[in-house]
Amino acid sequence: MDQIIGDLRYAARVLIKNGGITAIMVFTLALAIGATTAIFSVVYGVLLRPLPYPNPDRIVALSEINHKGGNMNFADPNFLDLRSRNHSLEAAAEYTSWITSVSGAAEPARAMVAEVSADFFKAIGVYPAIGRPFLAEDLHQGAAPVALVSHDFWRQYLSSSTDFSNARIKFENREYSVVGVMPPGFRFPTETDIWFPRELDEIGTSRTSHNFHGLGRLRDGVTIEQARADLSALGQQVIHENGLQGDFAMRGFNVMPLQASMTTRTRPALLVLLVAVGFLLLVACANVANLLLSQASARERELAIRAALGANRARLIRQFLMEALLLSVISGAMGMLAAFWGVSALIAIAPKDLPRLDSVSVNLPVLLFALGISVAVAVGLGLFTATRATSADPRDALAEGSRGQAGSQRSQRMGGTIVVAQLAITLVLLVGAGLLGRSLLQVLSVNPGFRTERVLTMDVSLPFSFDDDAPKKARAITLENDLLTRLSAIPGVQDVGGASSIPLDGGLANGLFAEMSFAETPKSMEEFGKFFNDTSRTGVADFCAATAGYFKALGIPLIRGRMFDDRDTPSSPHVALISQSLADRKWPGQDPLGHTIEFGNMDGDLHLLTIVGVVGDTHEDSLELPADPTVYVNMLQRPRGSFVTVMRSNTDTASVFAAARSVLHNLAPDVPPRFRTFPAIYTESIGSRRFNLTLVAVFAVTALLLAIAGIYGVMAYSVTRRTREIGVRMALGATSSNVLGMVLGQGMRTAVIGVVIGIGGSLVLTRSMESLLFGVKATDPFTFAGVALLLIGVAMIACYVPARRATKVDPMVALRYE
Repeated sequence: MDQIIGDLRYAARVLIKNGGITAIMVFTLALAIGATTAIFSVVYGVLLRPLPYPNPDRIVALSEINHKGGNMNFADPNFLDLRSRNHSLEAAAEYTSWITSVSGAAEPARAMVAEVSADFFKAIGVYPAIGRPFLAEDLHQGAAPVALVSHDFWRQYLSSSTDFSNARIKFENREYSVVGVMPPGFRFPTETDIWFPRELDEIGTSRTSHNFHGLGRLRDGVTIEQARADLSALGQQVIHENGLQGDFAMRGFNVMPLQASMTTRTRPALLVLLVAVGFLLLVACANVANLLLSQASARERELAIRAALGANRARLIRQFLMEALLLSVISGAMGMLAAFWGVSALIAIAPKDLPRLDSVSVNLPVLLFALGISVAVAVGLGLFTATRATSADPRDALAEGSRGQAGSQRSQRMGGTIVVAQLAITLVLLVGAGLLGRSLLQVLSVNPGFRTERVLTMDVSLPFSFDDDAPKKARAITLENDLLTRLSAIPGVQDVGGASSIPLDGGLANGLFAEMSFAETPKSMEEFGKFFNDTSRTGVADFCAATAGYFKALGIPLIRGRMFDDRDTPSSPHVALISQSLADRKWPGQDPLGHTIEFGNMDGDLHLLTIVGVVGDTHEDSLELPADPTVYVNMLQRPRGSFVTVMRSNTDTASVFAAARSVLHNLAPDVPPRFRTFPAIYTESIGSRRFNLTLVAVFAVTALLLAIAGIYGVMAYSVTRRTREIGVRMALGATSSNVLGMVLGQGMRTAVIGVVIGIGGSLVLTRSMESLLFGVKATDPFTFAGVALLLIGVAMIACYVPARRATKVDPMVALRYE
């Protein structure tokens, strides 16, 4: 211990003696360790941290498989077959969730409500912390409606009361008795505040209406592979028994771990970010290794003398390890502090659709990771520097010292090799950032089909539904019409419209429609279903309810026919607009105006729709996906319980929002609105791509700065070492340009080798980014060429300063000094 303490004291003196270089090394490592720890905290919180439920590895997501091989929601009969006939699940449940207006509590609220079937809480393994769960008598049609609420909702709207005798909340035409409160933090599915039994509503009979997600818990001893095989075989039996076919019929059942299903879309991007920050850590370590090597080279005479006086190699290696350990401990501590700030910054800029964002924090596993990184860096740098510094024969070192040499050719070659590695890794990062940047530009260049400037939105969820209820439907139509009329009177508001959903805000539901005449109008959904087998009549399209003002406010052009107008009253024949892509797909070379279609399977209204106009295509789901064919129905003929109003305004946003809030409160006091601007919605839709680009670009620029510092350091050190040689050359007639070319040539050879290796590595590694790219290939030659030229250019600048200094060497001073 005395020797170790002595080594630490000596290490501290060495680091303090070279305070400037030590500060650079500490800052470099702290930056890299902090960034790596911050990114790992996100990866751990989102991908690796177990779900906060009992035995989370036994919880699985269930789904049907669609005709394209992807996952889709359950139709009720298919789920019932799976639940009753499987042999691998202890519990299975279906659920869905949406936002609605909830009244009856302390104040009206917009809340996420989840409709869950029996065994939902058994499958997830979580039960109420206060009160009781759903009982058997709660789970059938006609039962007294009951609900469970989240801990946050209970505290905020129910005053944390444990007396549930008078706890009532109302939404979707029902008043529910609150019977329990879920544990703090439980909000599954995402952000849910209220859960109520699925069995209160009628169970569907269609096997092509896919409305519910699936959840299950594996039986003890059953693996995910066994469950997948069991459900796959069961799915084929269900398909065969029911003759399922067509685009909306299932192709089988699928099962996967719930945690994996929640993070499927984000996993590739997070892994790319983790690899990118790992590369940054390697560049930082290479930079510090170069600095340590230069210091060790300057200490070769000291090490030779110590070896000549009896110090063995192991003793010298231990000394270097202690110096690296002390350096890494200081850097690691600063890096952990930086990680706390970095995690806060990452959460602030992370896209809102990043799952499990609330699980991201600097916790014990993350701190252990940071500690492991620090120790690994210490051992790696210490051993590398020590073995290089102590590998020479002390007699050679003393002989070199007698000639006045400050280092050896070996350290110079090793420094060049490290710089090559730095440049290669930096080029990979720069190429990755360049590809993501070009992808973002490609996305931004897509014409969305609508305007976003000066467009404001107000989300409204009515506290009642109106299926097959004419008075409530009439009330909804009157409320929607009055709301739009009064909003249009707000000063500065130019256009007002409404729609069941707006572009880039989650997408529209799609389904199968059928072309038919008025004489064939079906009287029931079962009768309508008979037309689905005739593919000459059917088509697939998104379904959206909208008003005429919606198209005007968003600047969606009318291509043919007319818009909705005053002729289209609730009592007149129902009309529809279709998008250009639907017209081209369903009626190529024909005029679609006047054709009649049935699309009542989307909203339960079996009135036939007469096509009266064709409008431009819009990107509803994403700018990166093609515009889907769409059918627009008149929202004032077929109202919606939840809709969005859009207002185009040329005045102050805050004043318009305040006026709109007042208008809605006067018409519907129990309906709390949500206000947004369309530019914010547009920006949020590309939030994931911006997030990935921002982080990779930051890592790439940081690595570039470190690489510049590395090549500058190596060249500056080389010039210092070769002062005598340069003096001799100039004394023998070498000109300044000769010396400049010699030093620049040495540096540029190193840079070119690094760039060539980096290009080779990039061609291999960037293929893993293909799923993150849009409109650009992973081997895009323009990106590779631009990055290579950039790196060679900055390397030349980094080499020029020491090279220029070399031309200023006075031969007489250099020779006299030596």
